[in-house]
Amino acid sequence: RLDAGRCRRHHRQRALRLAPRACPGKGALRLIGTREITIIRDTLLAFLVTSFVIELTPGPNMTYLAVLSASHGRRAGFAATLGVGLGLLIVGAGAALGLAAVISNSRPLYEVLRWAGVLYLLWLAWEGWRDAAETSPGRATVVDGRGFFWRGVVTNLLNPKAAVFYVAVLPTFVEPSKPVLAQTVLLSVVYVGVATLIHLLIVGLAGAAGGFVSSRSGFGLRRGLSLALAAIAIWFAFATRH
Repeated sequence: RLDAGRCRRHHRQRALRLAPRACPGKGALRLIGTREITIIRDTLLAFLVTSFVIELTPGPNMTYLAVLSASHGRRAGFAATLGVGLGLLIVGAGAALGLAAVISNSRPLYEVLRWAGVLYLLWLAWEGWRDAAETSPGRATVVDGRGFFWRGVVTNLLNPKAAVFYVAVLPTFVEPSKPVLAQTVLLSVVYVGVATLIHLLIVGLAGAAGGFVSSRSGFGLRRGLSLALAAIAIWFAFATRH
């Protein structure tokens, strides 16, 4: 009996000691979890708005996809959009591994990448100008979807502005107290999703005008779009200067 009474008292006292600590602990965990969810939600919302504003600003991707979709149709534009998305993901992965920071901080590497991108855009503009007189129905199939896809990839890999975004803009939305790599990957995927959505809308709108652009009466417009792409290449050369 004595041993049983001592055992009951021991368990009662232990329960009293642990109870006050356990309850606040659970409440504190709930409070921290709610706060973290709020911070993540607010950060993602701010990043979404920033990404939309940046992607709605006319640039190489937007102009190239508009020219391509109007000249070769939506199918070519959709293929290039997938390539652009993959290119952005590759640049984002490079940023997560620190490669984008190396390029951004190395003047020679940055300049080589920048001028390669300018020359590539000018080549695309020249190709559009050269082919502007072509009005045959089969013209859109001269380059298959894979060709347009890889052009979209290359356009972004030679775009140092994308690397600068991942180095200068994206890190401002990363919480240092949380896993940095996981946040970088998440924000990169969100950014690519936003960019792809806007690019798909551009392809759809430009592709709707494809019938007119592909006709003989659209010769001037095709040449104008090619000149616009060349102008974007020149603007890109000045806008990406260190």
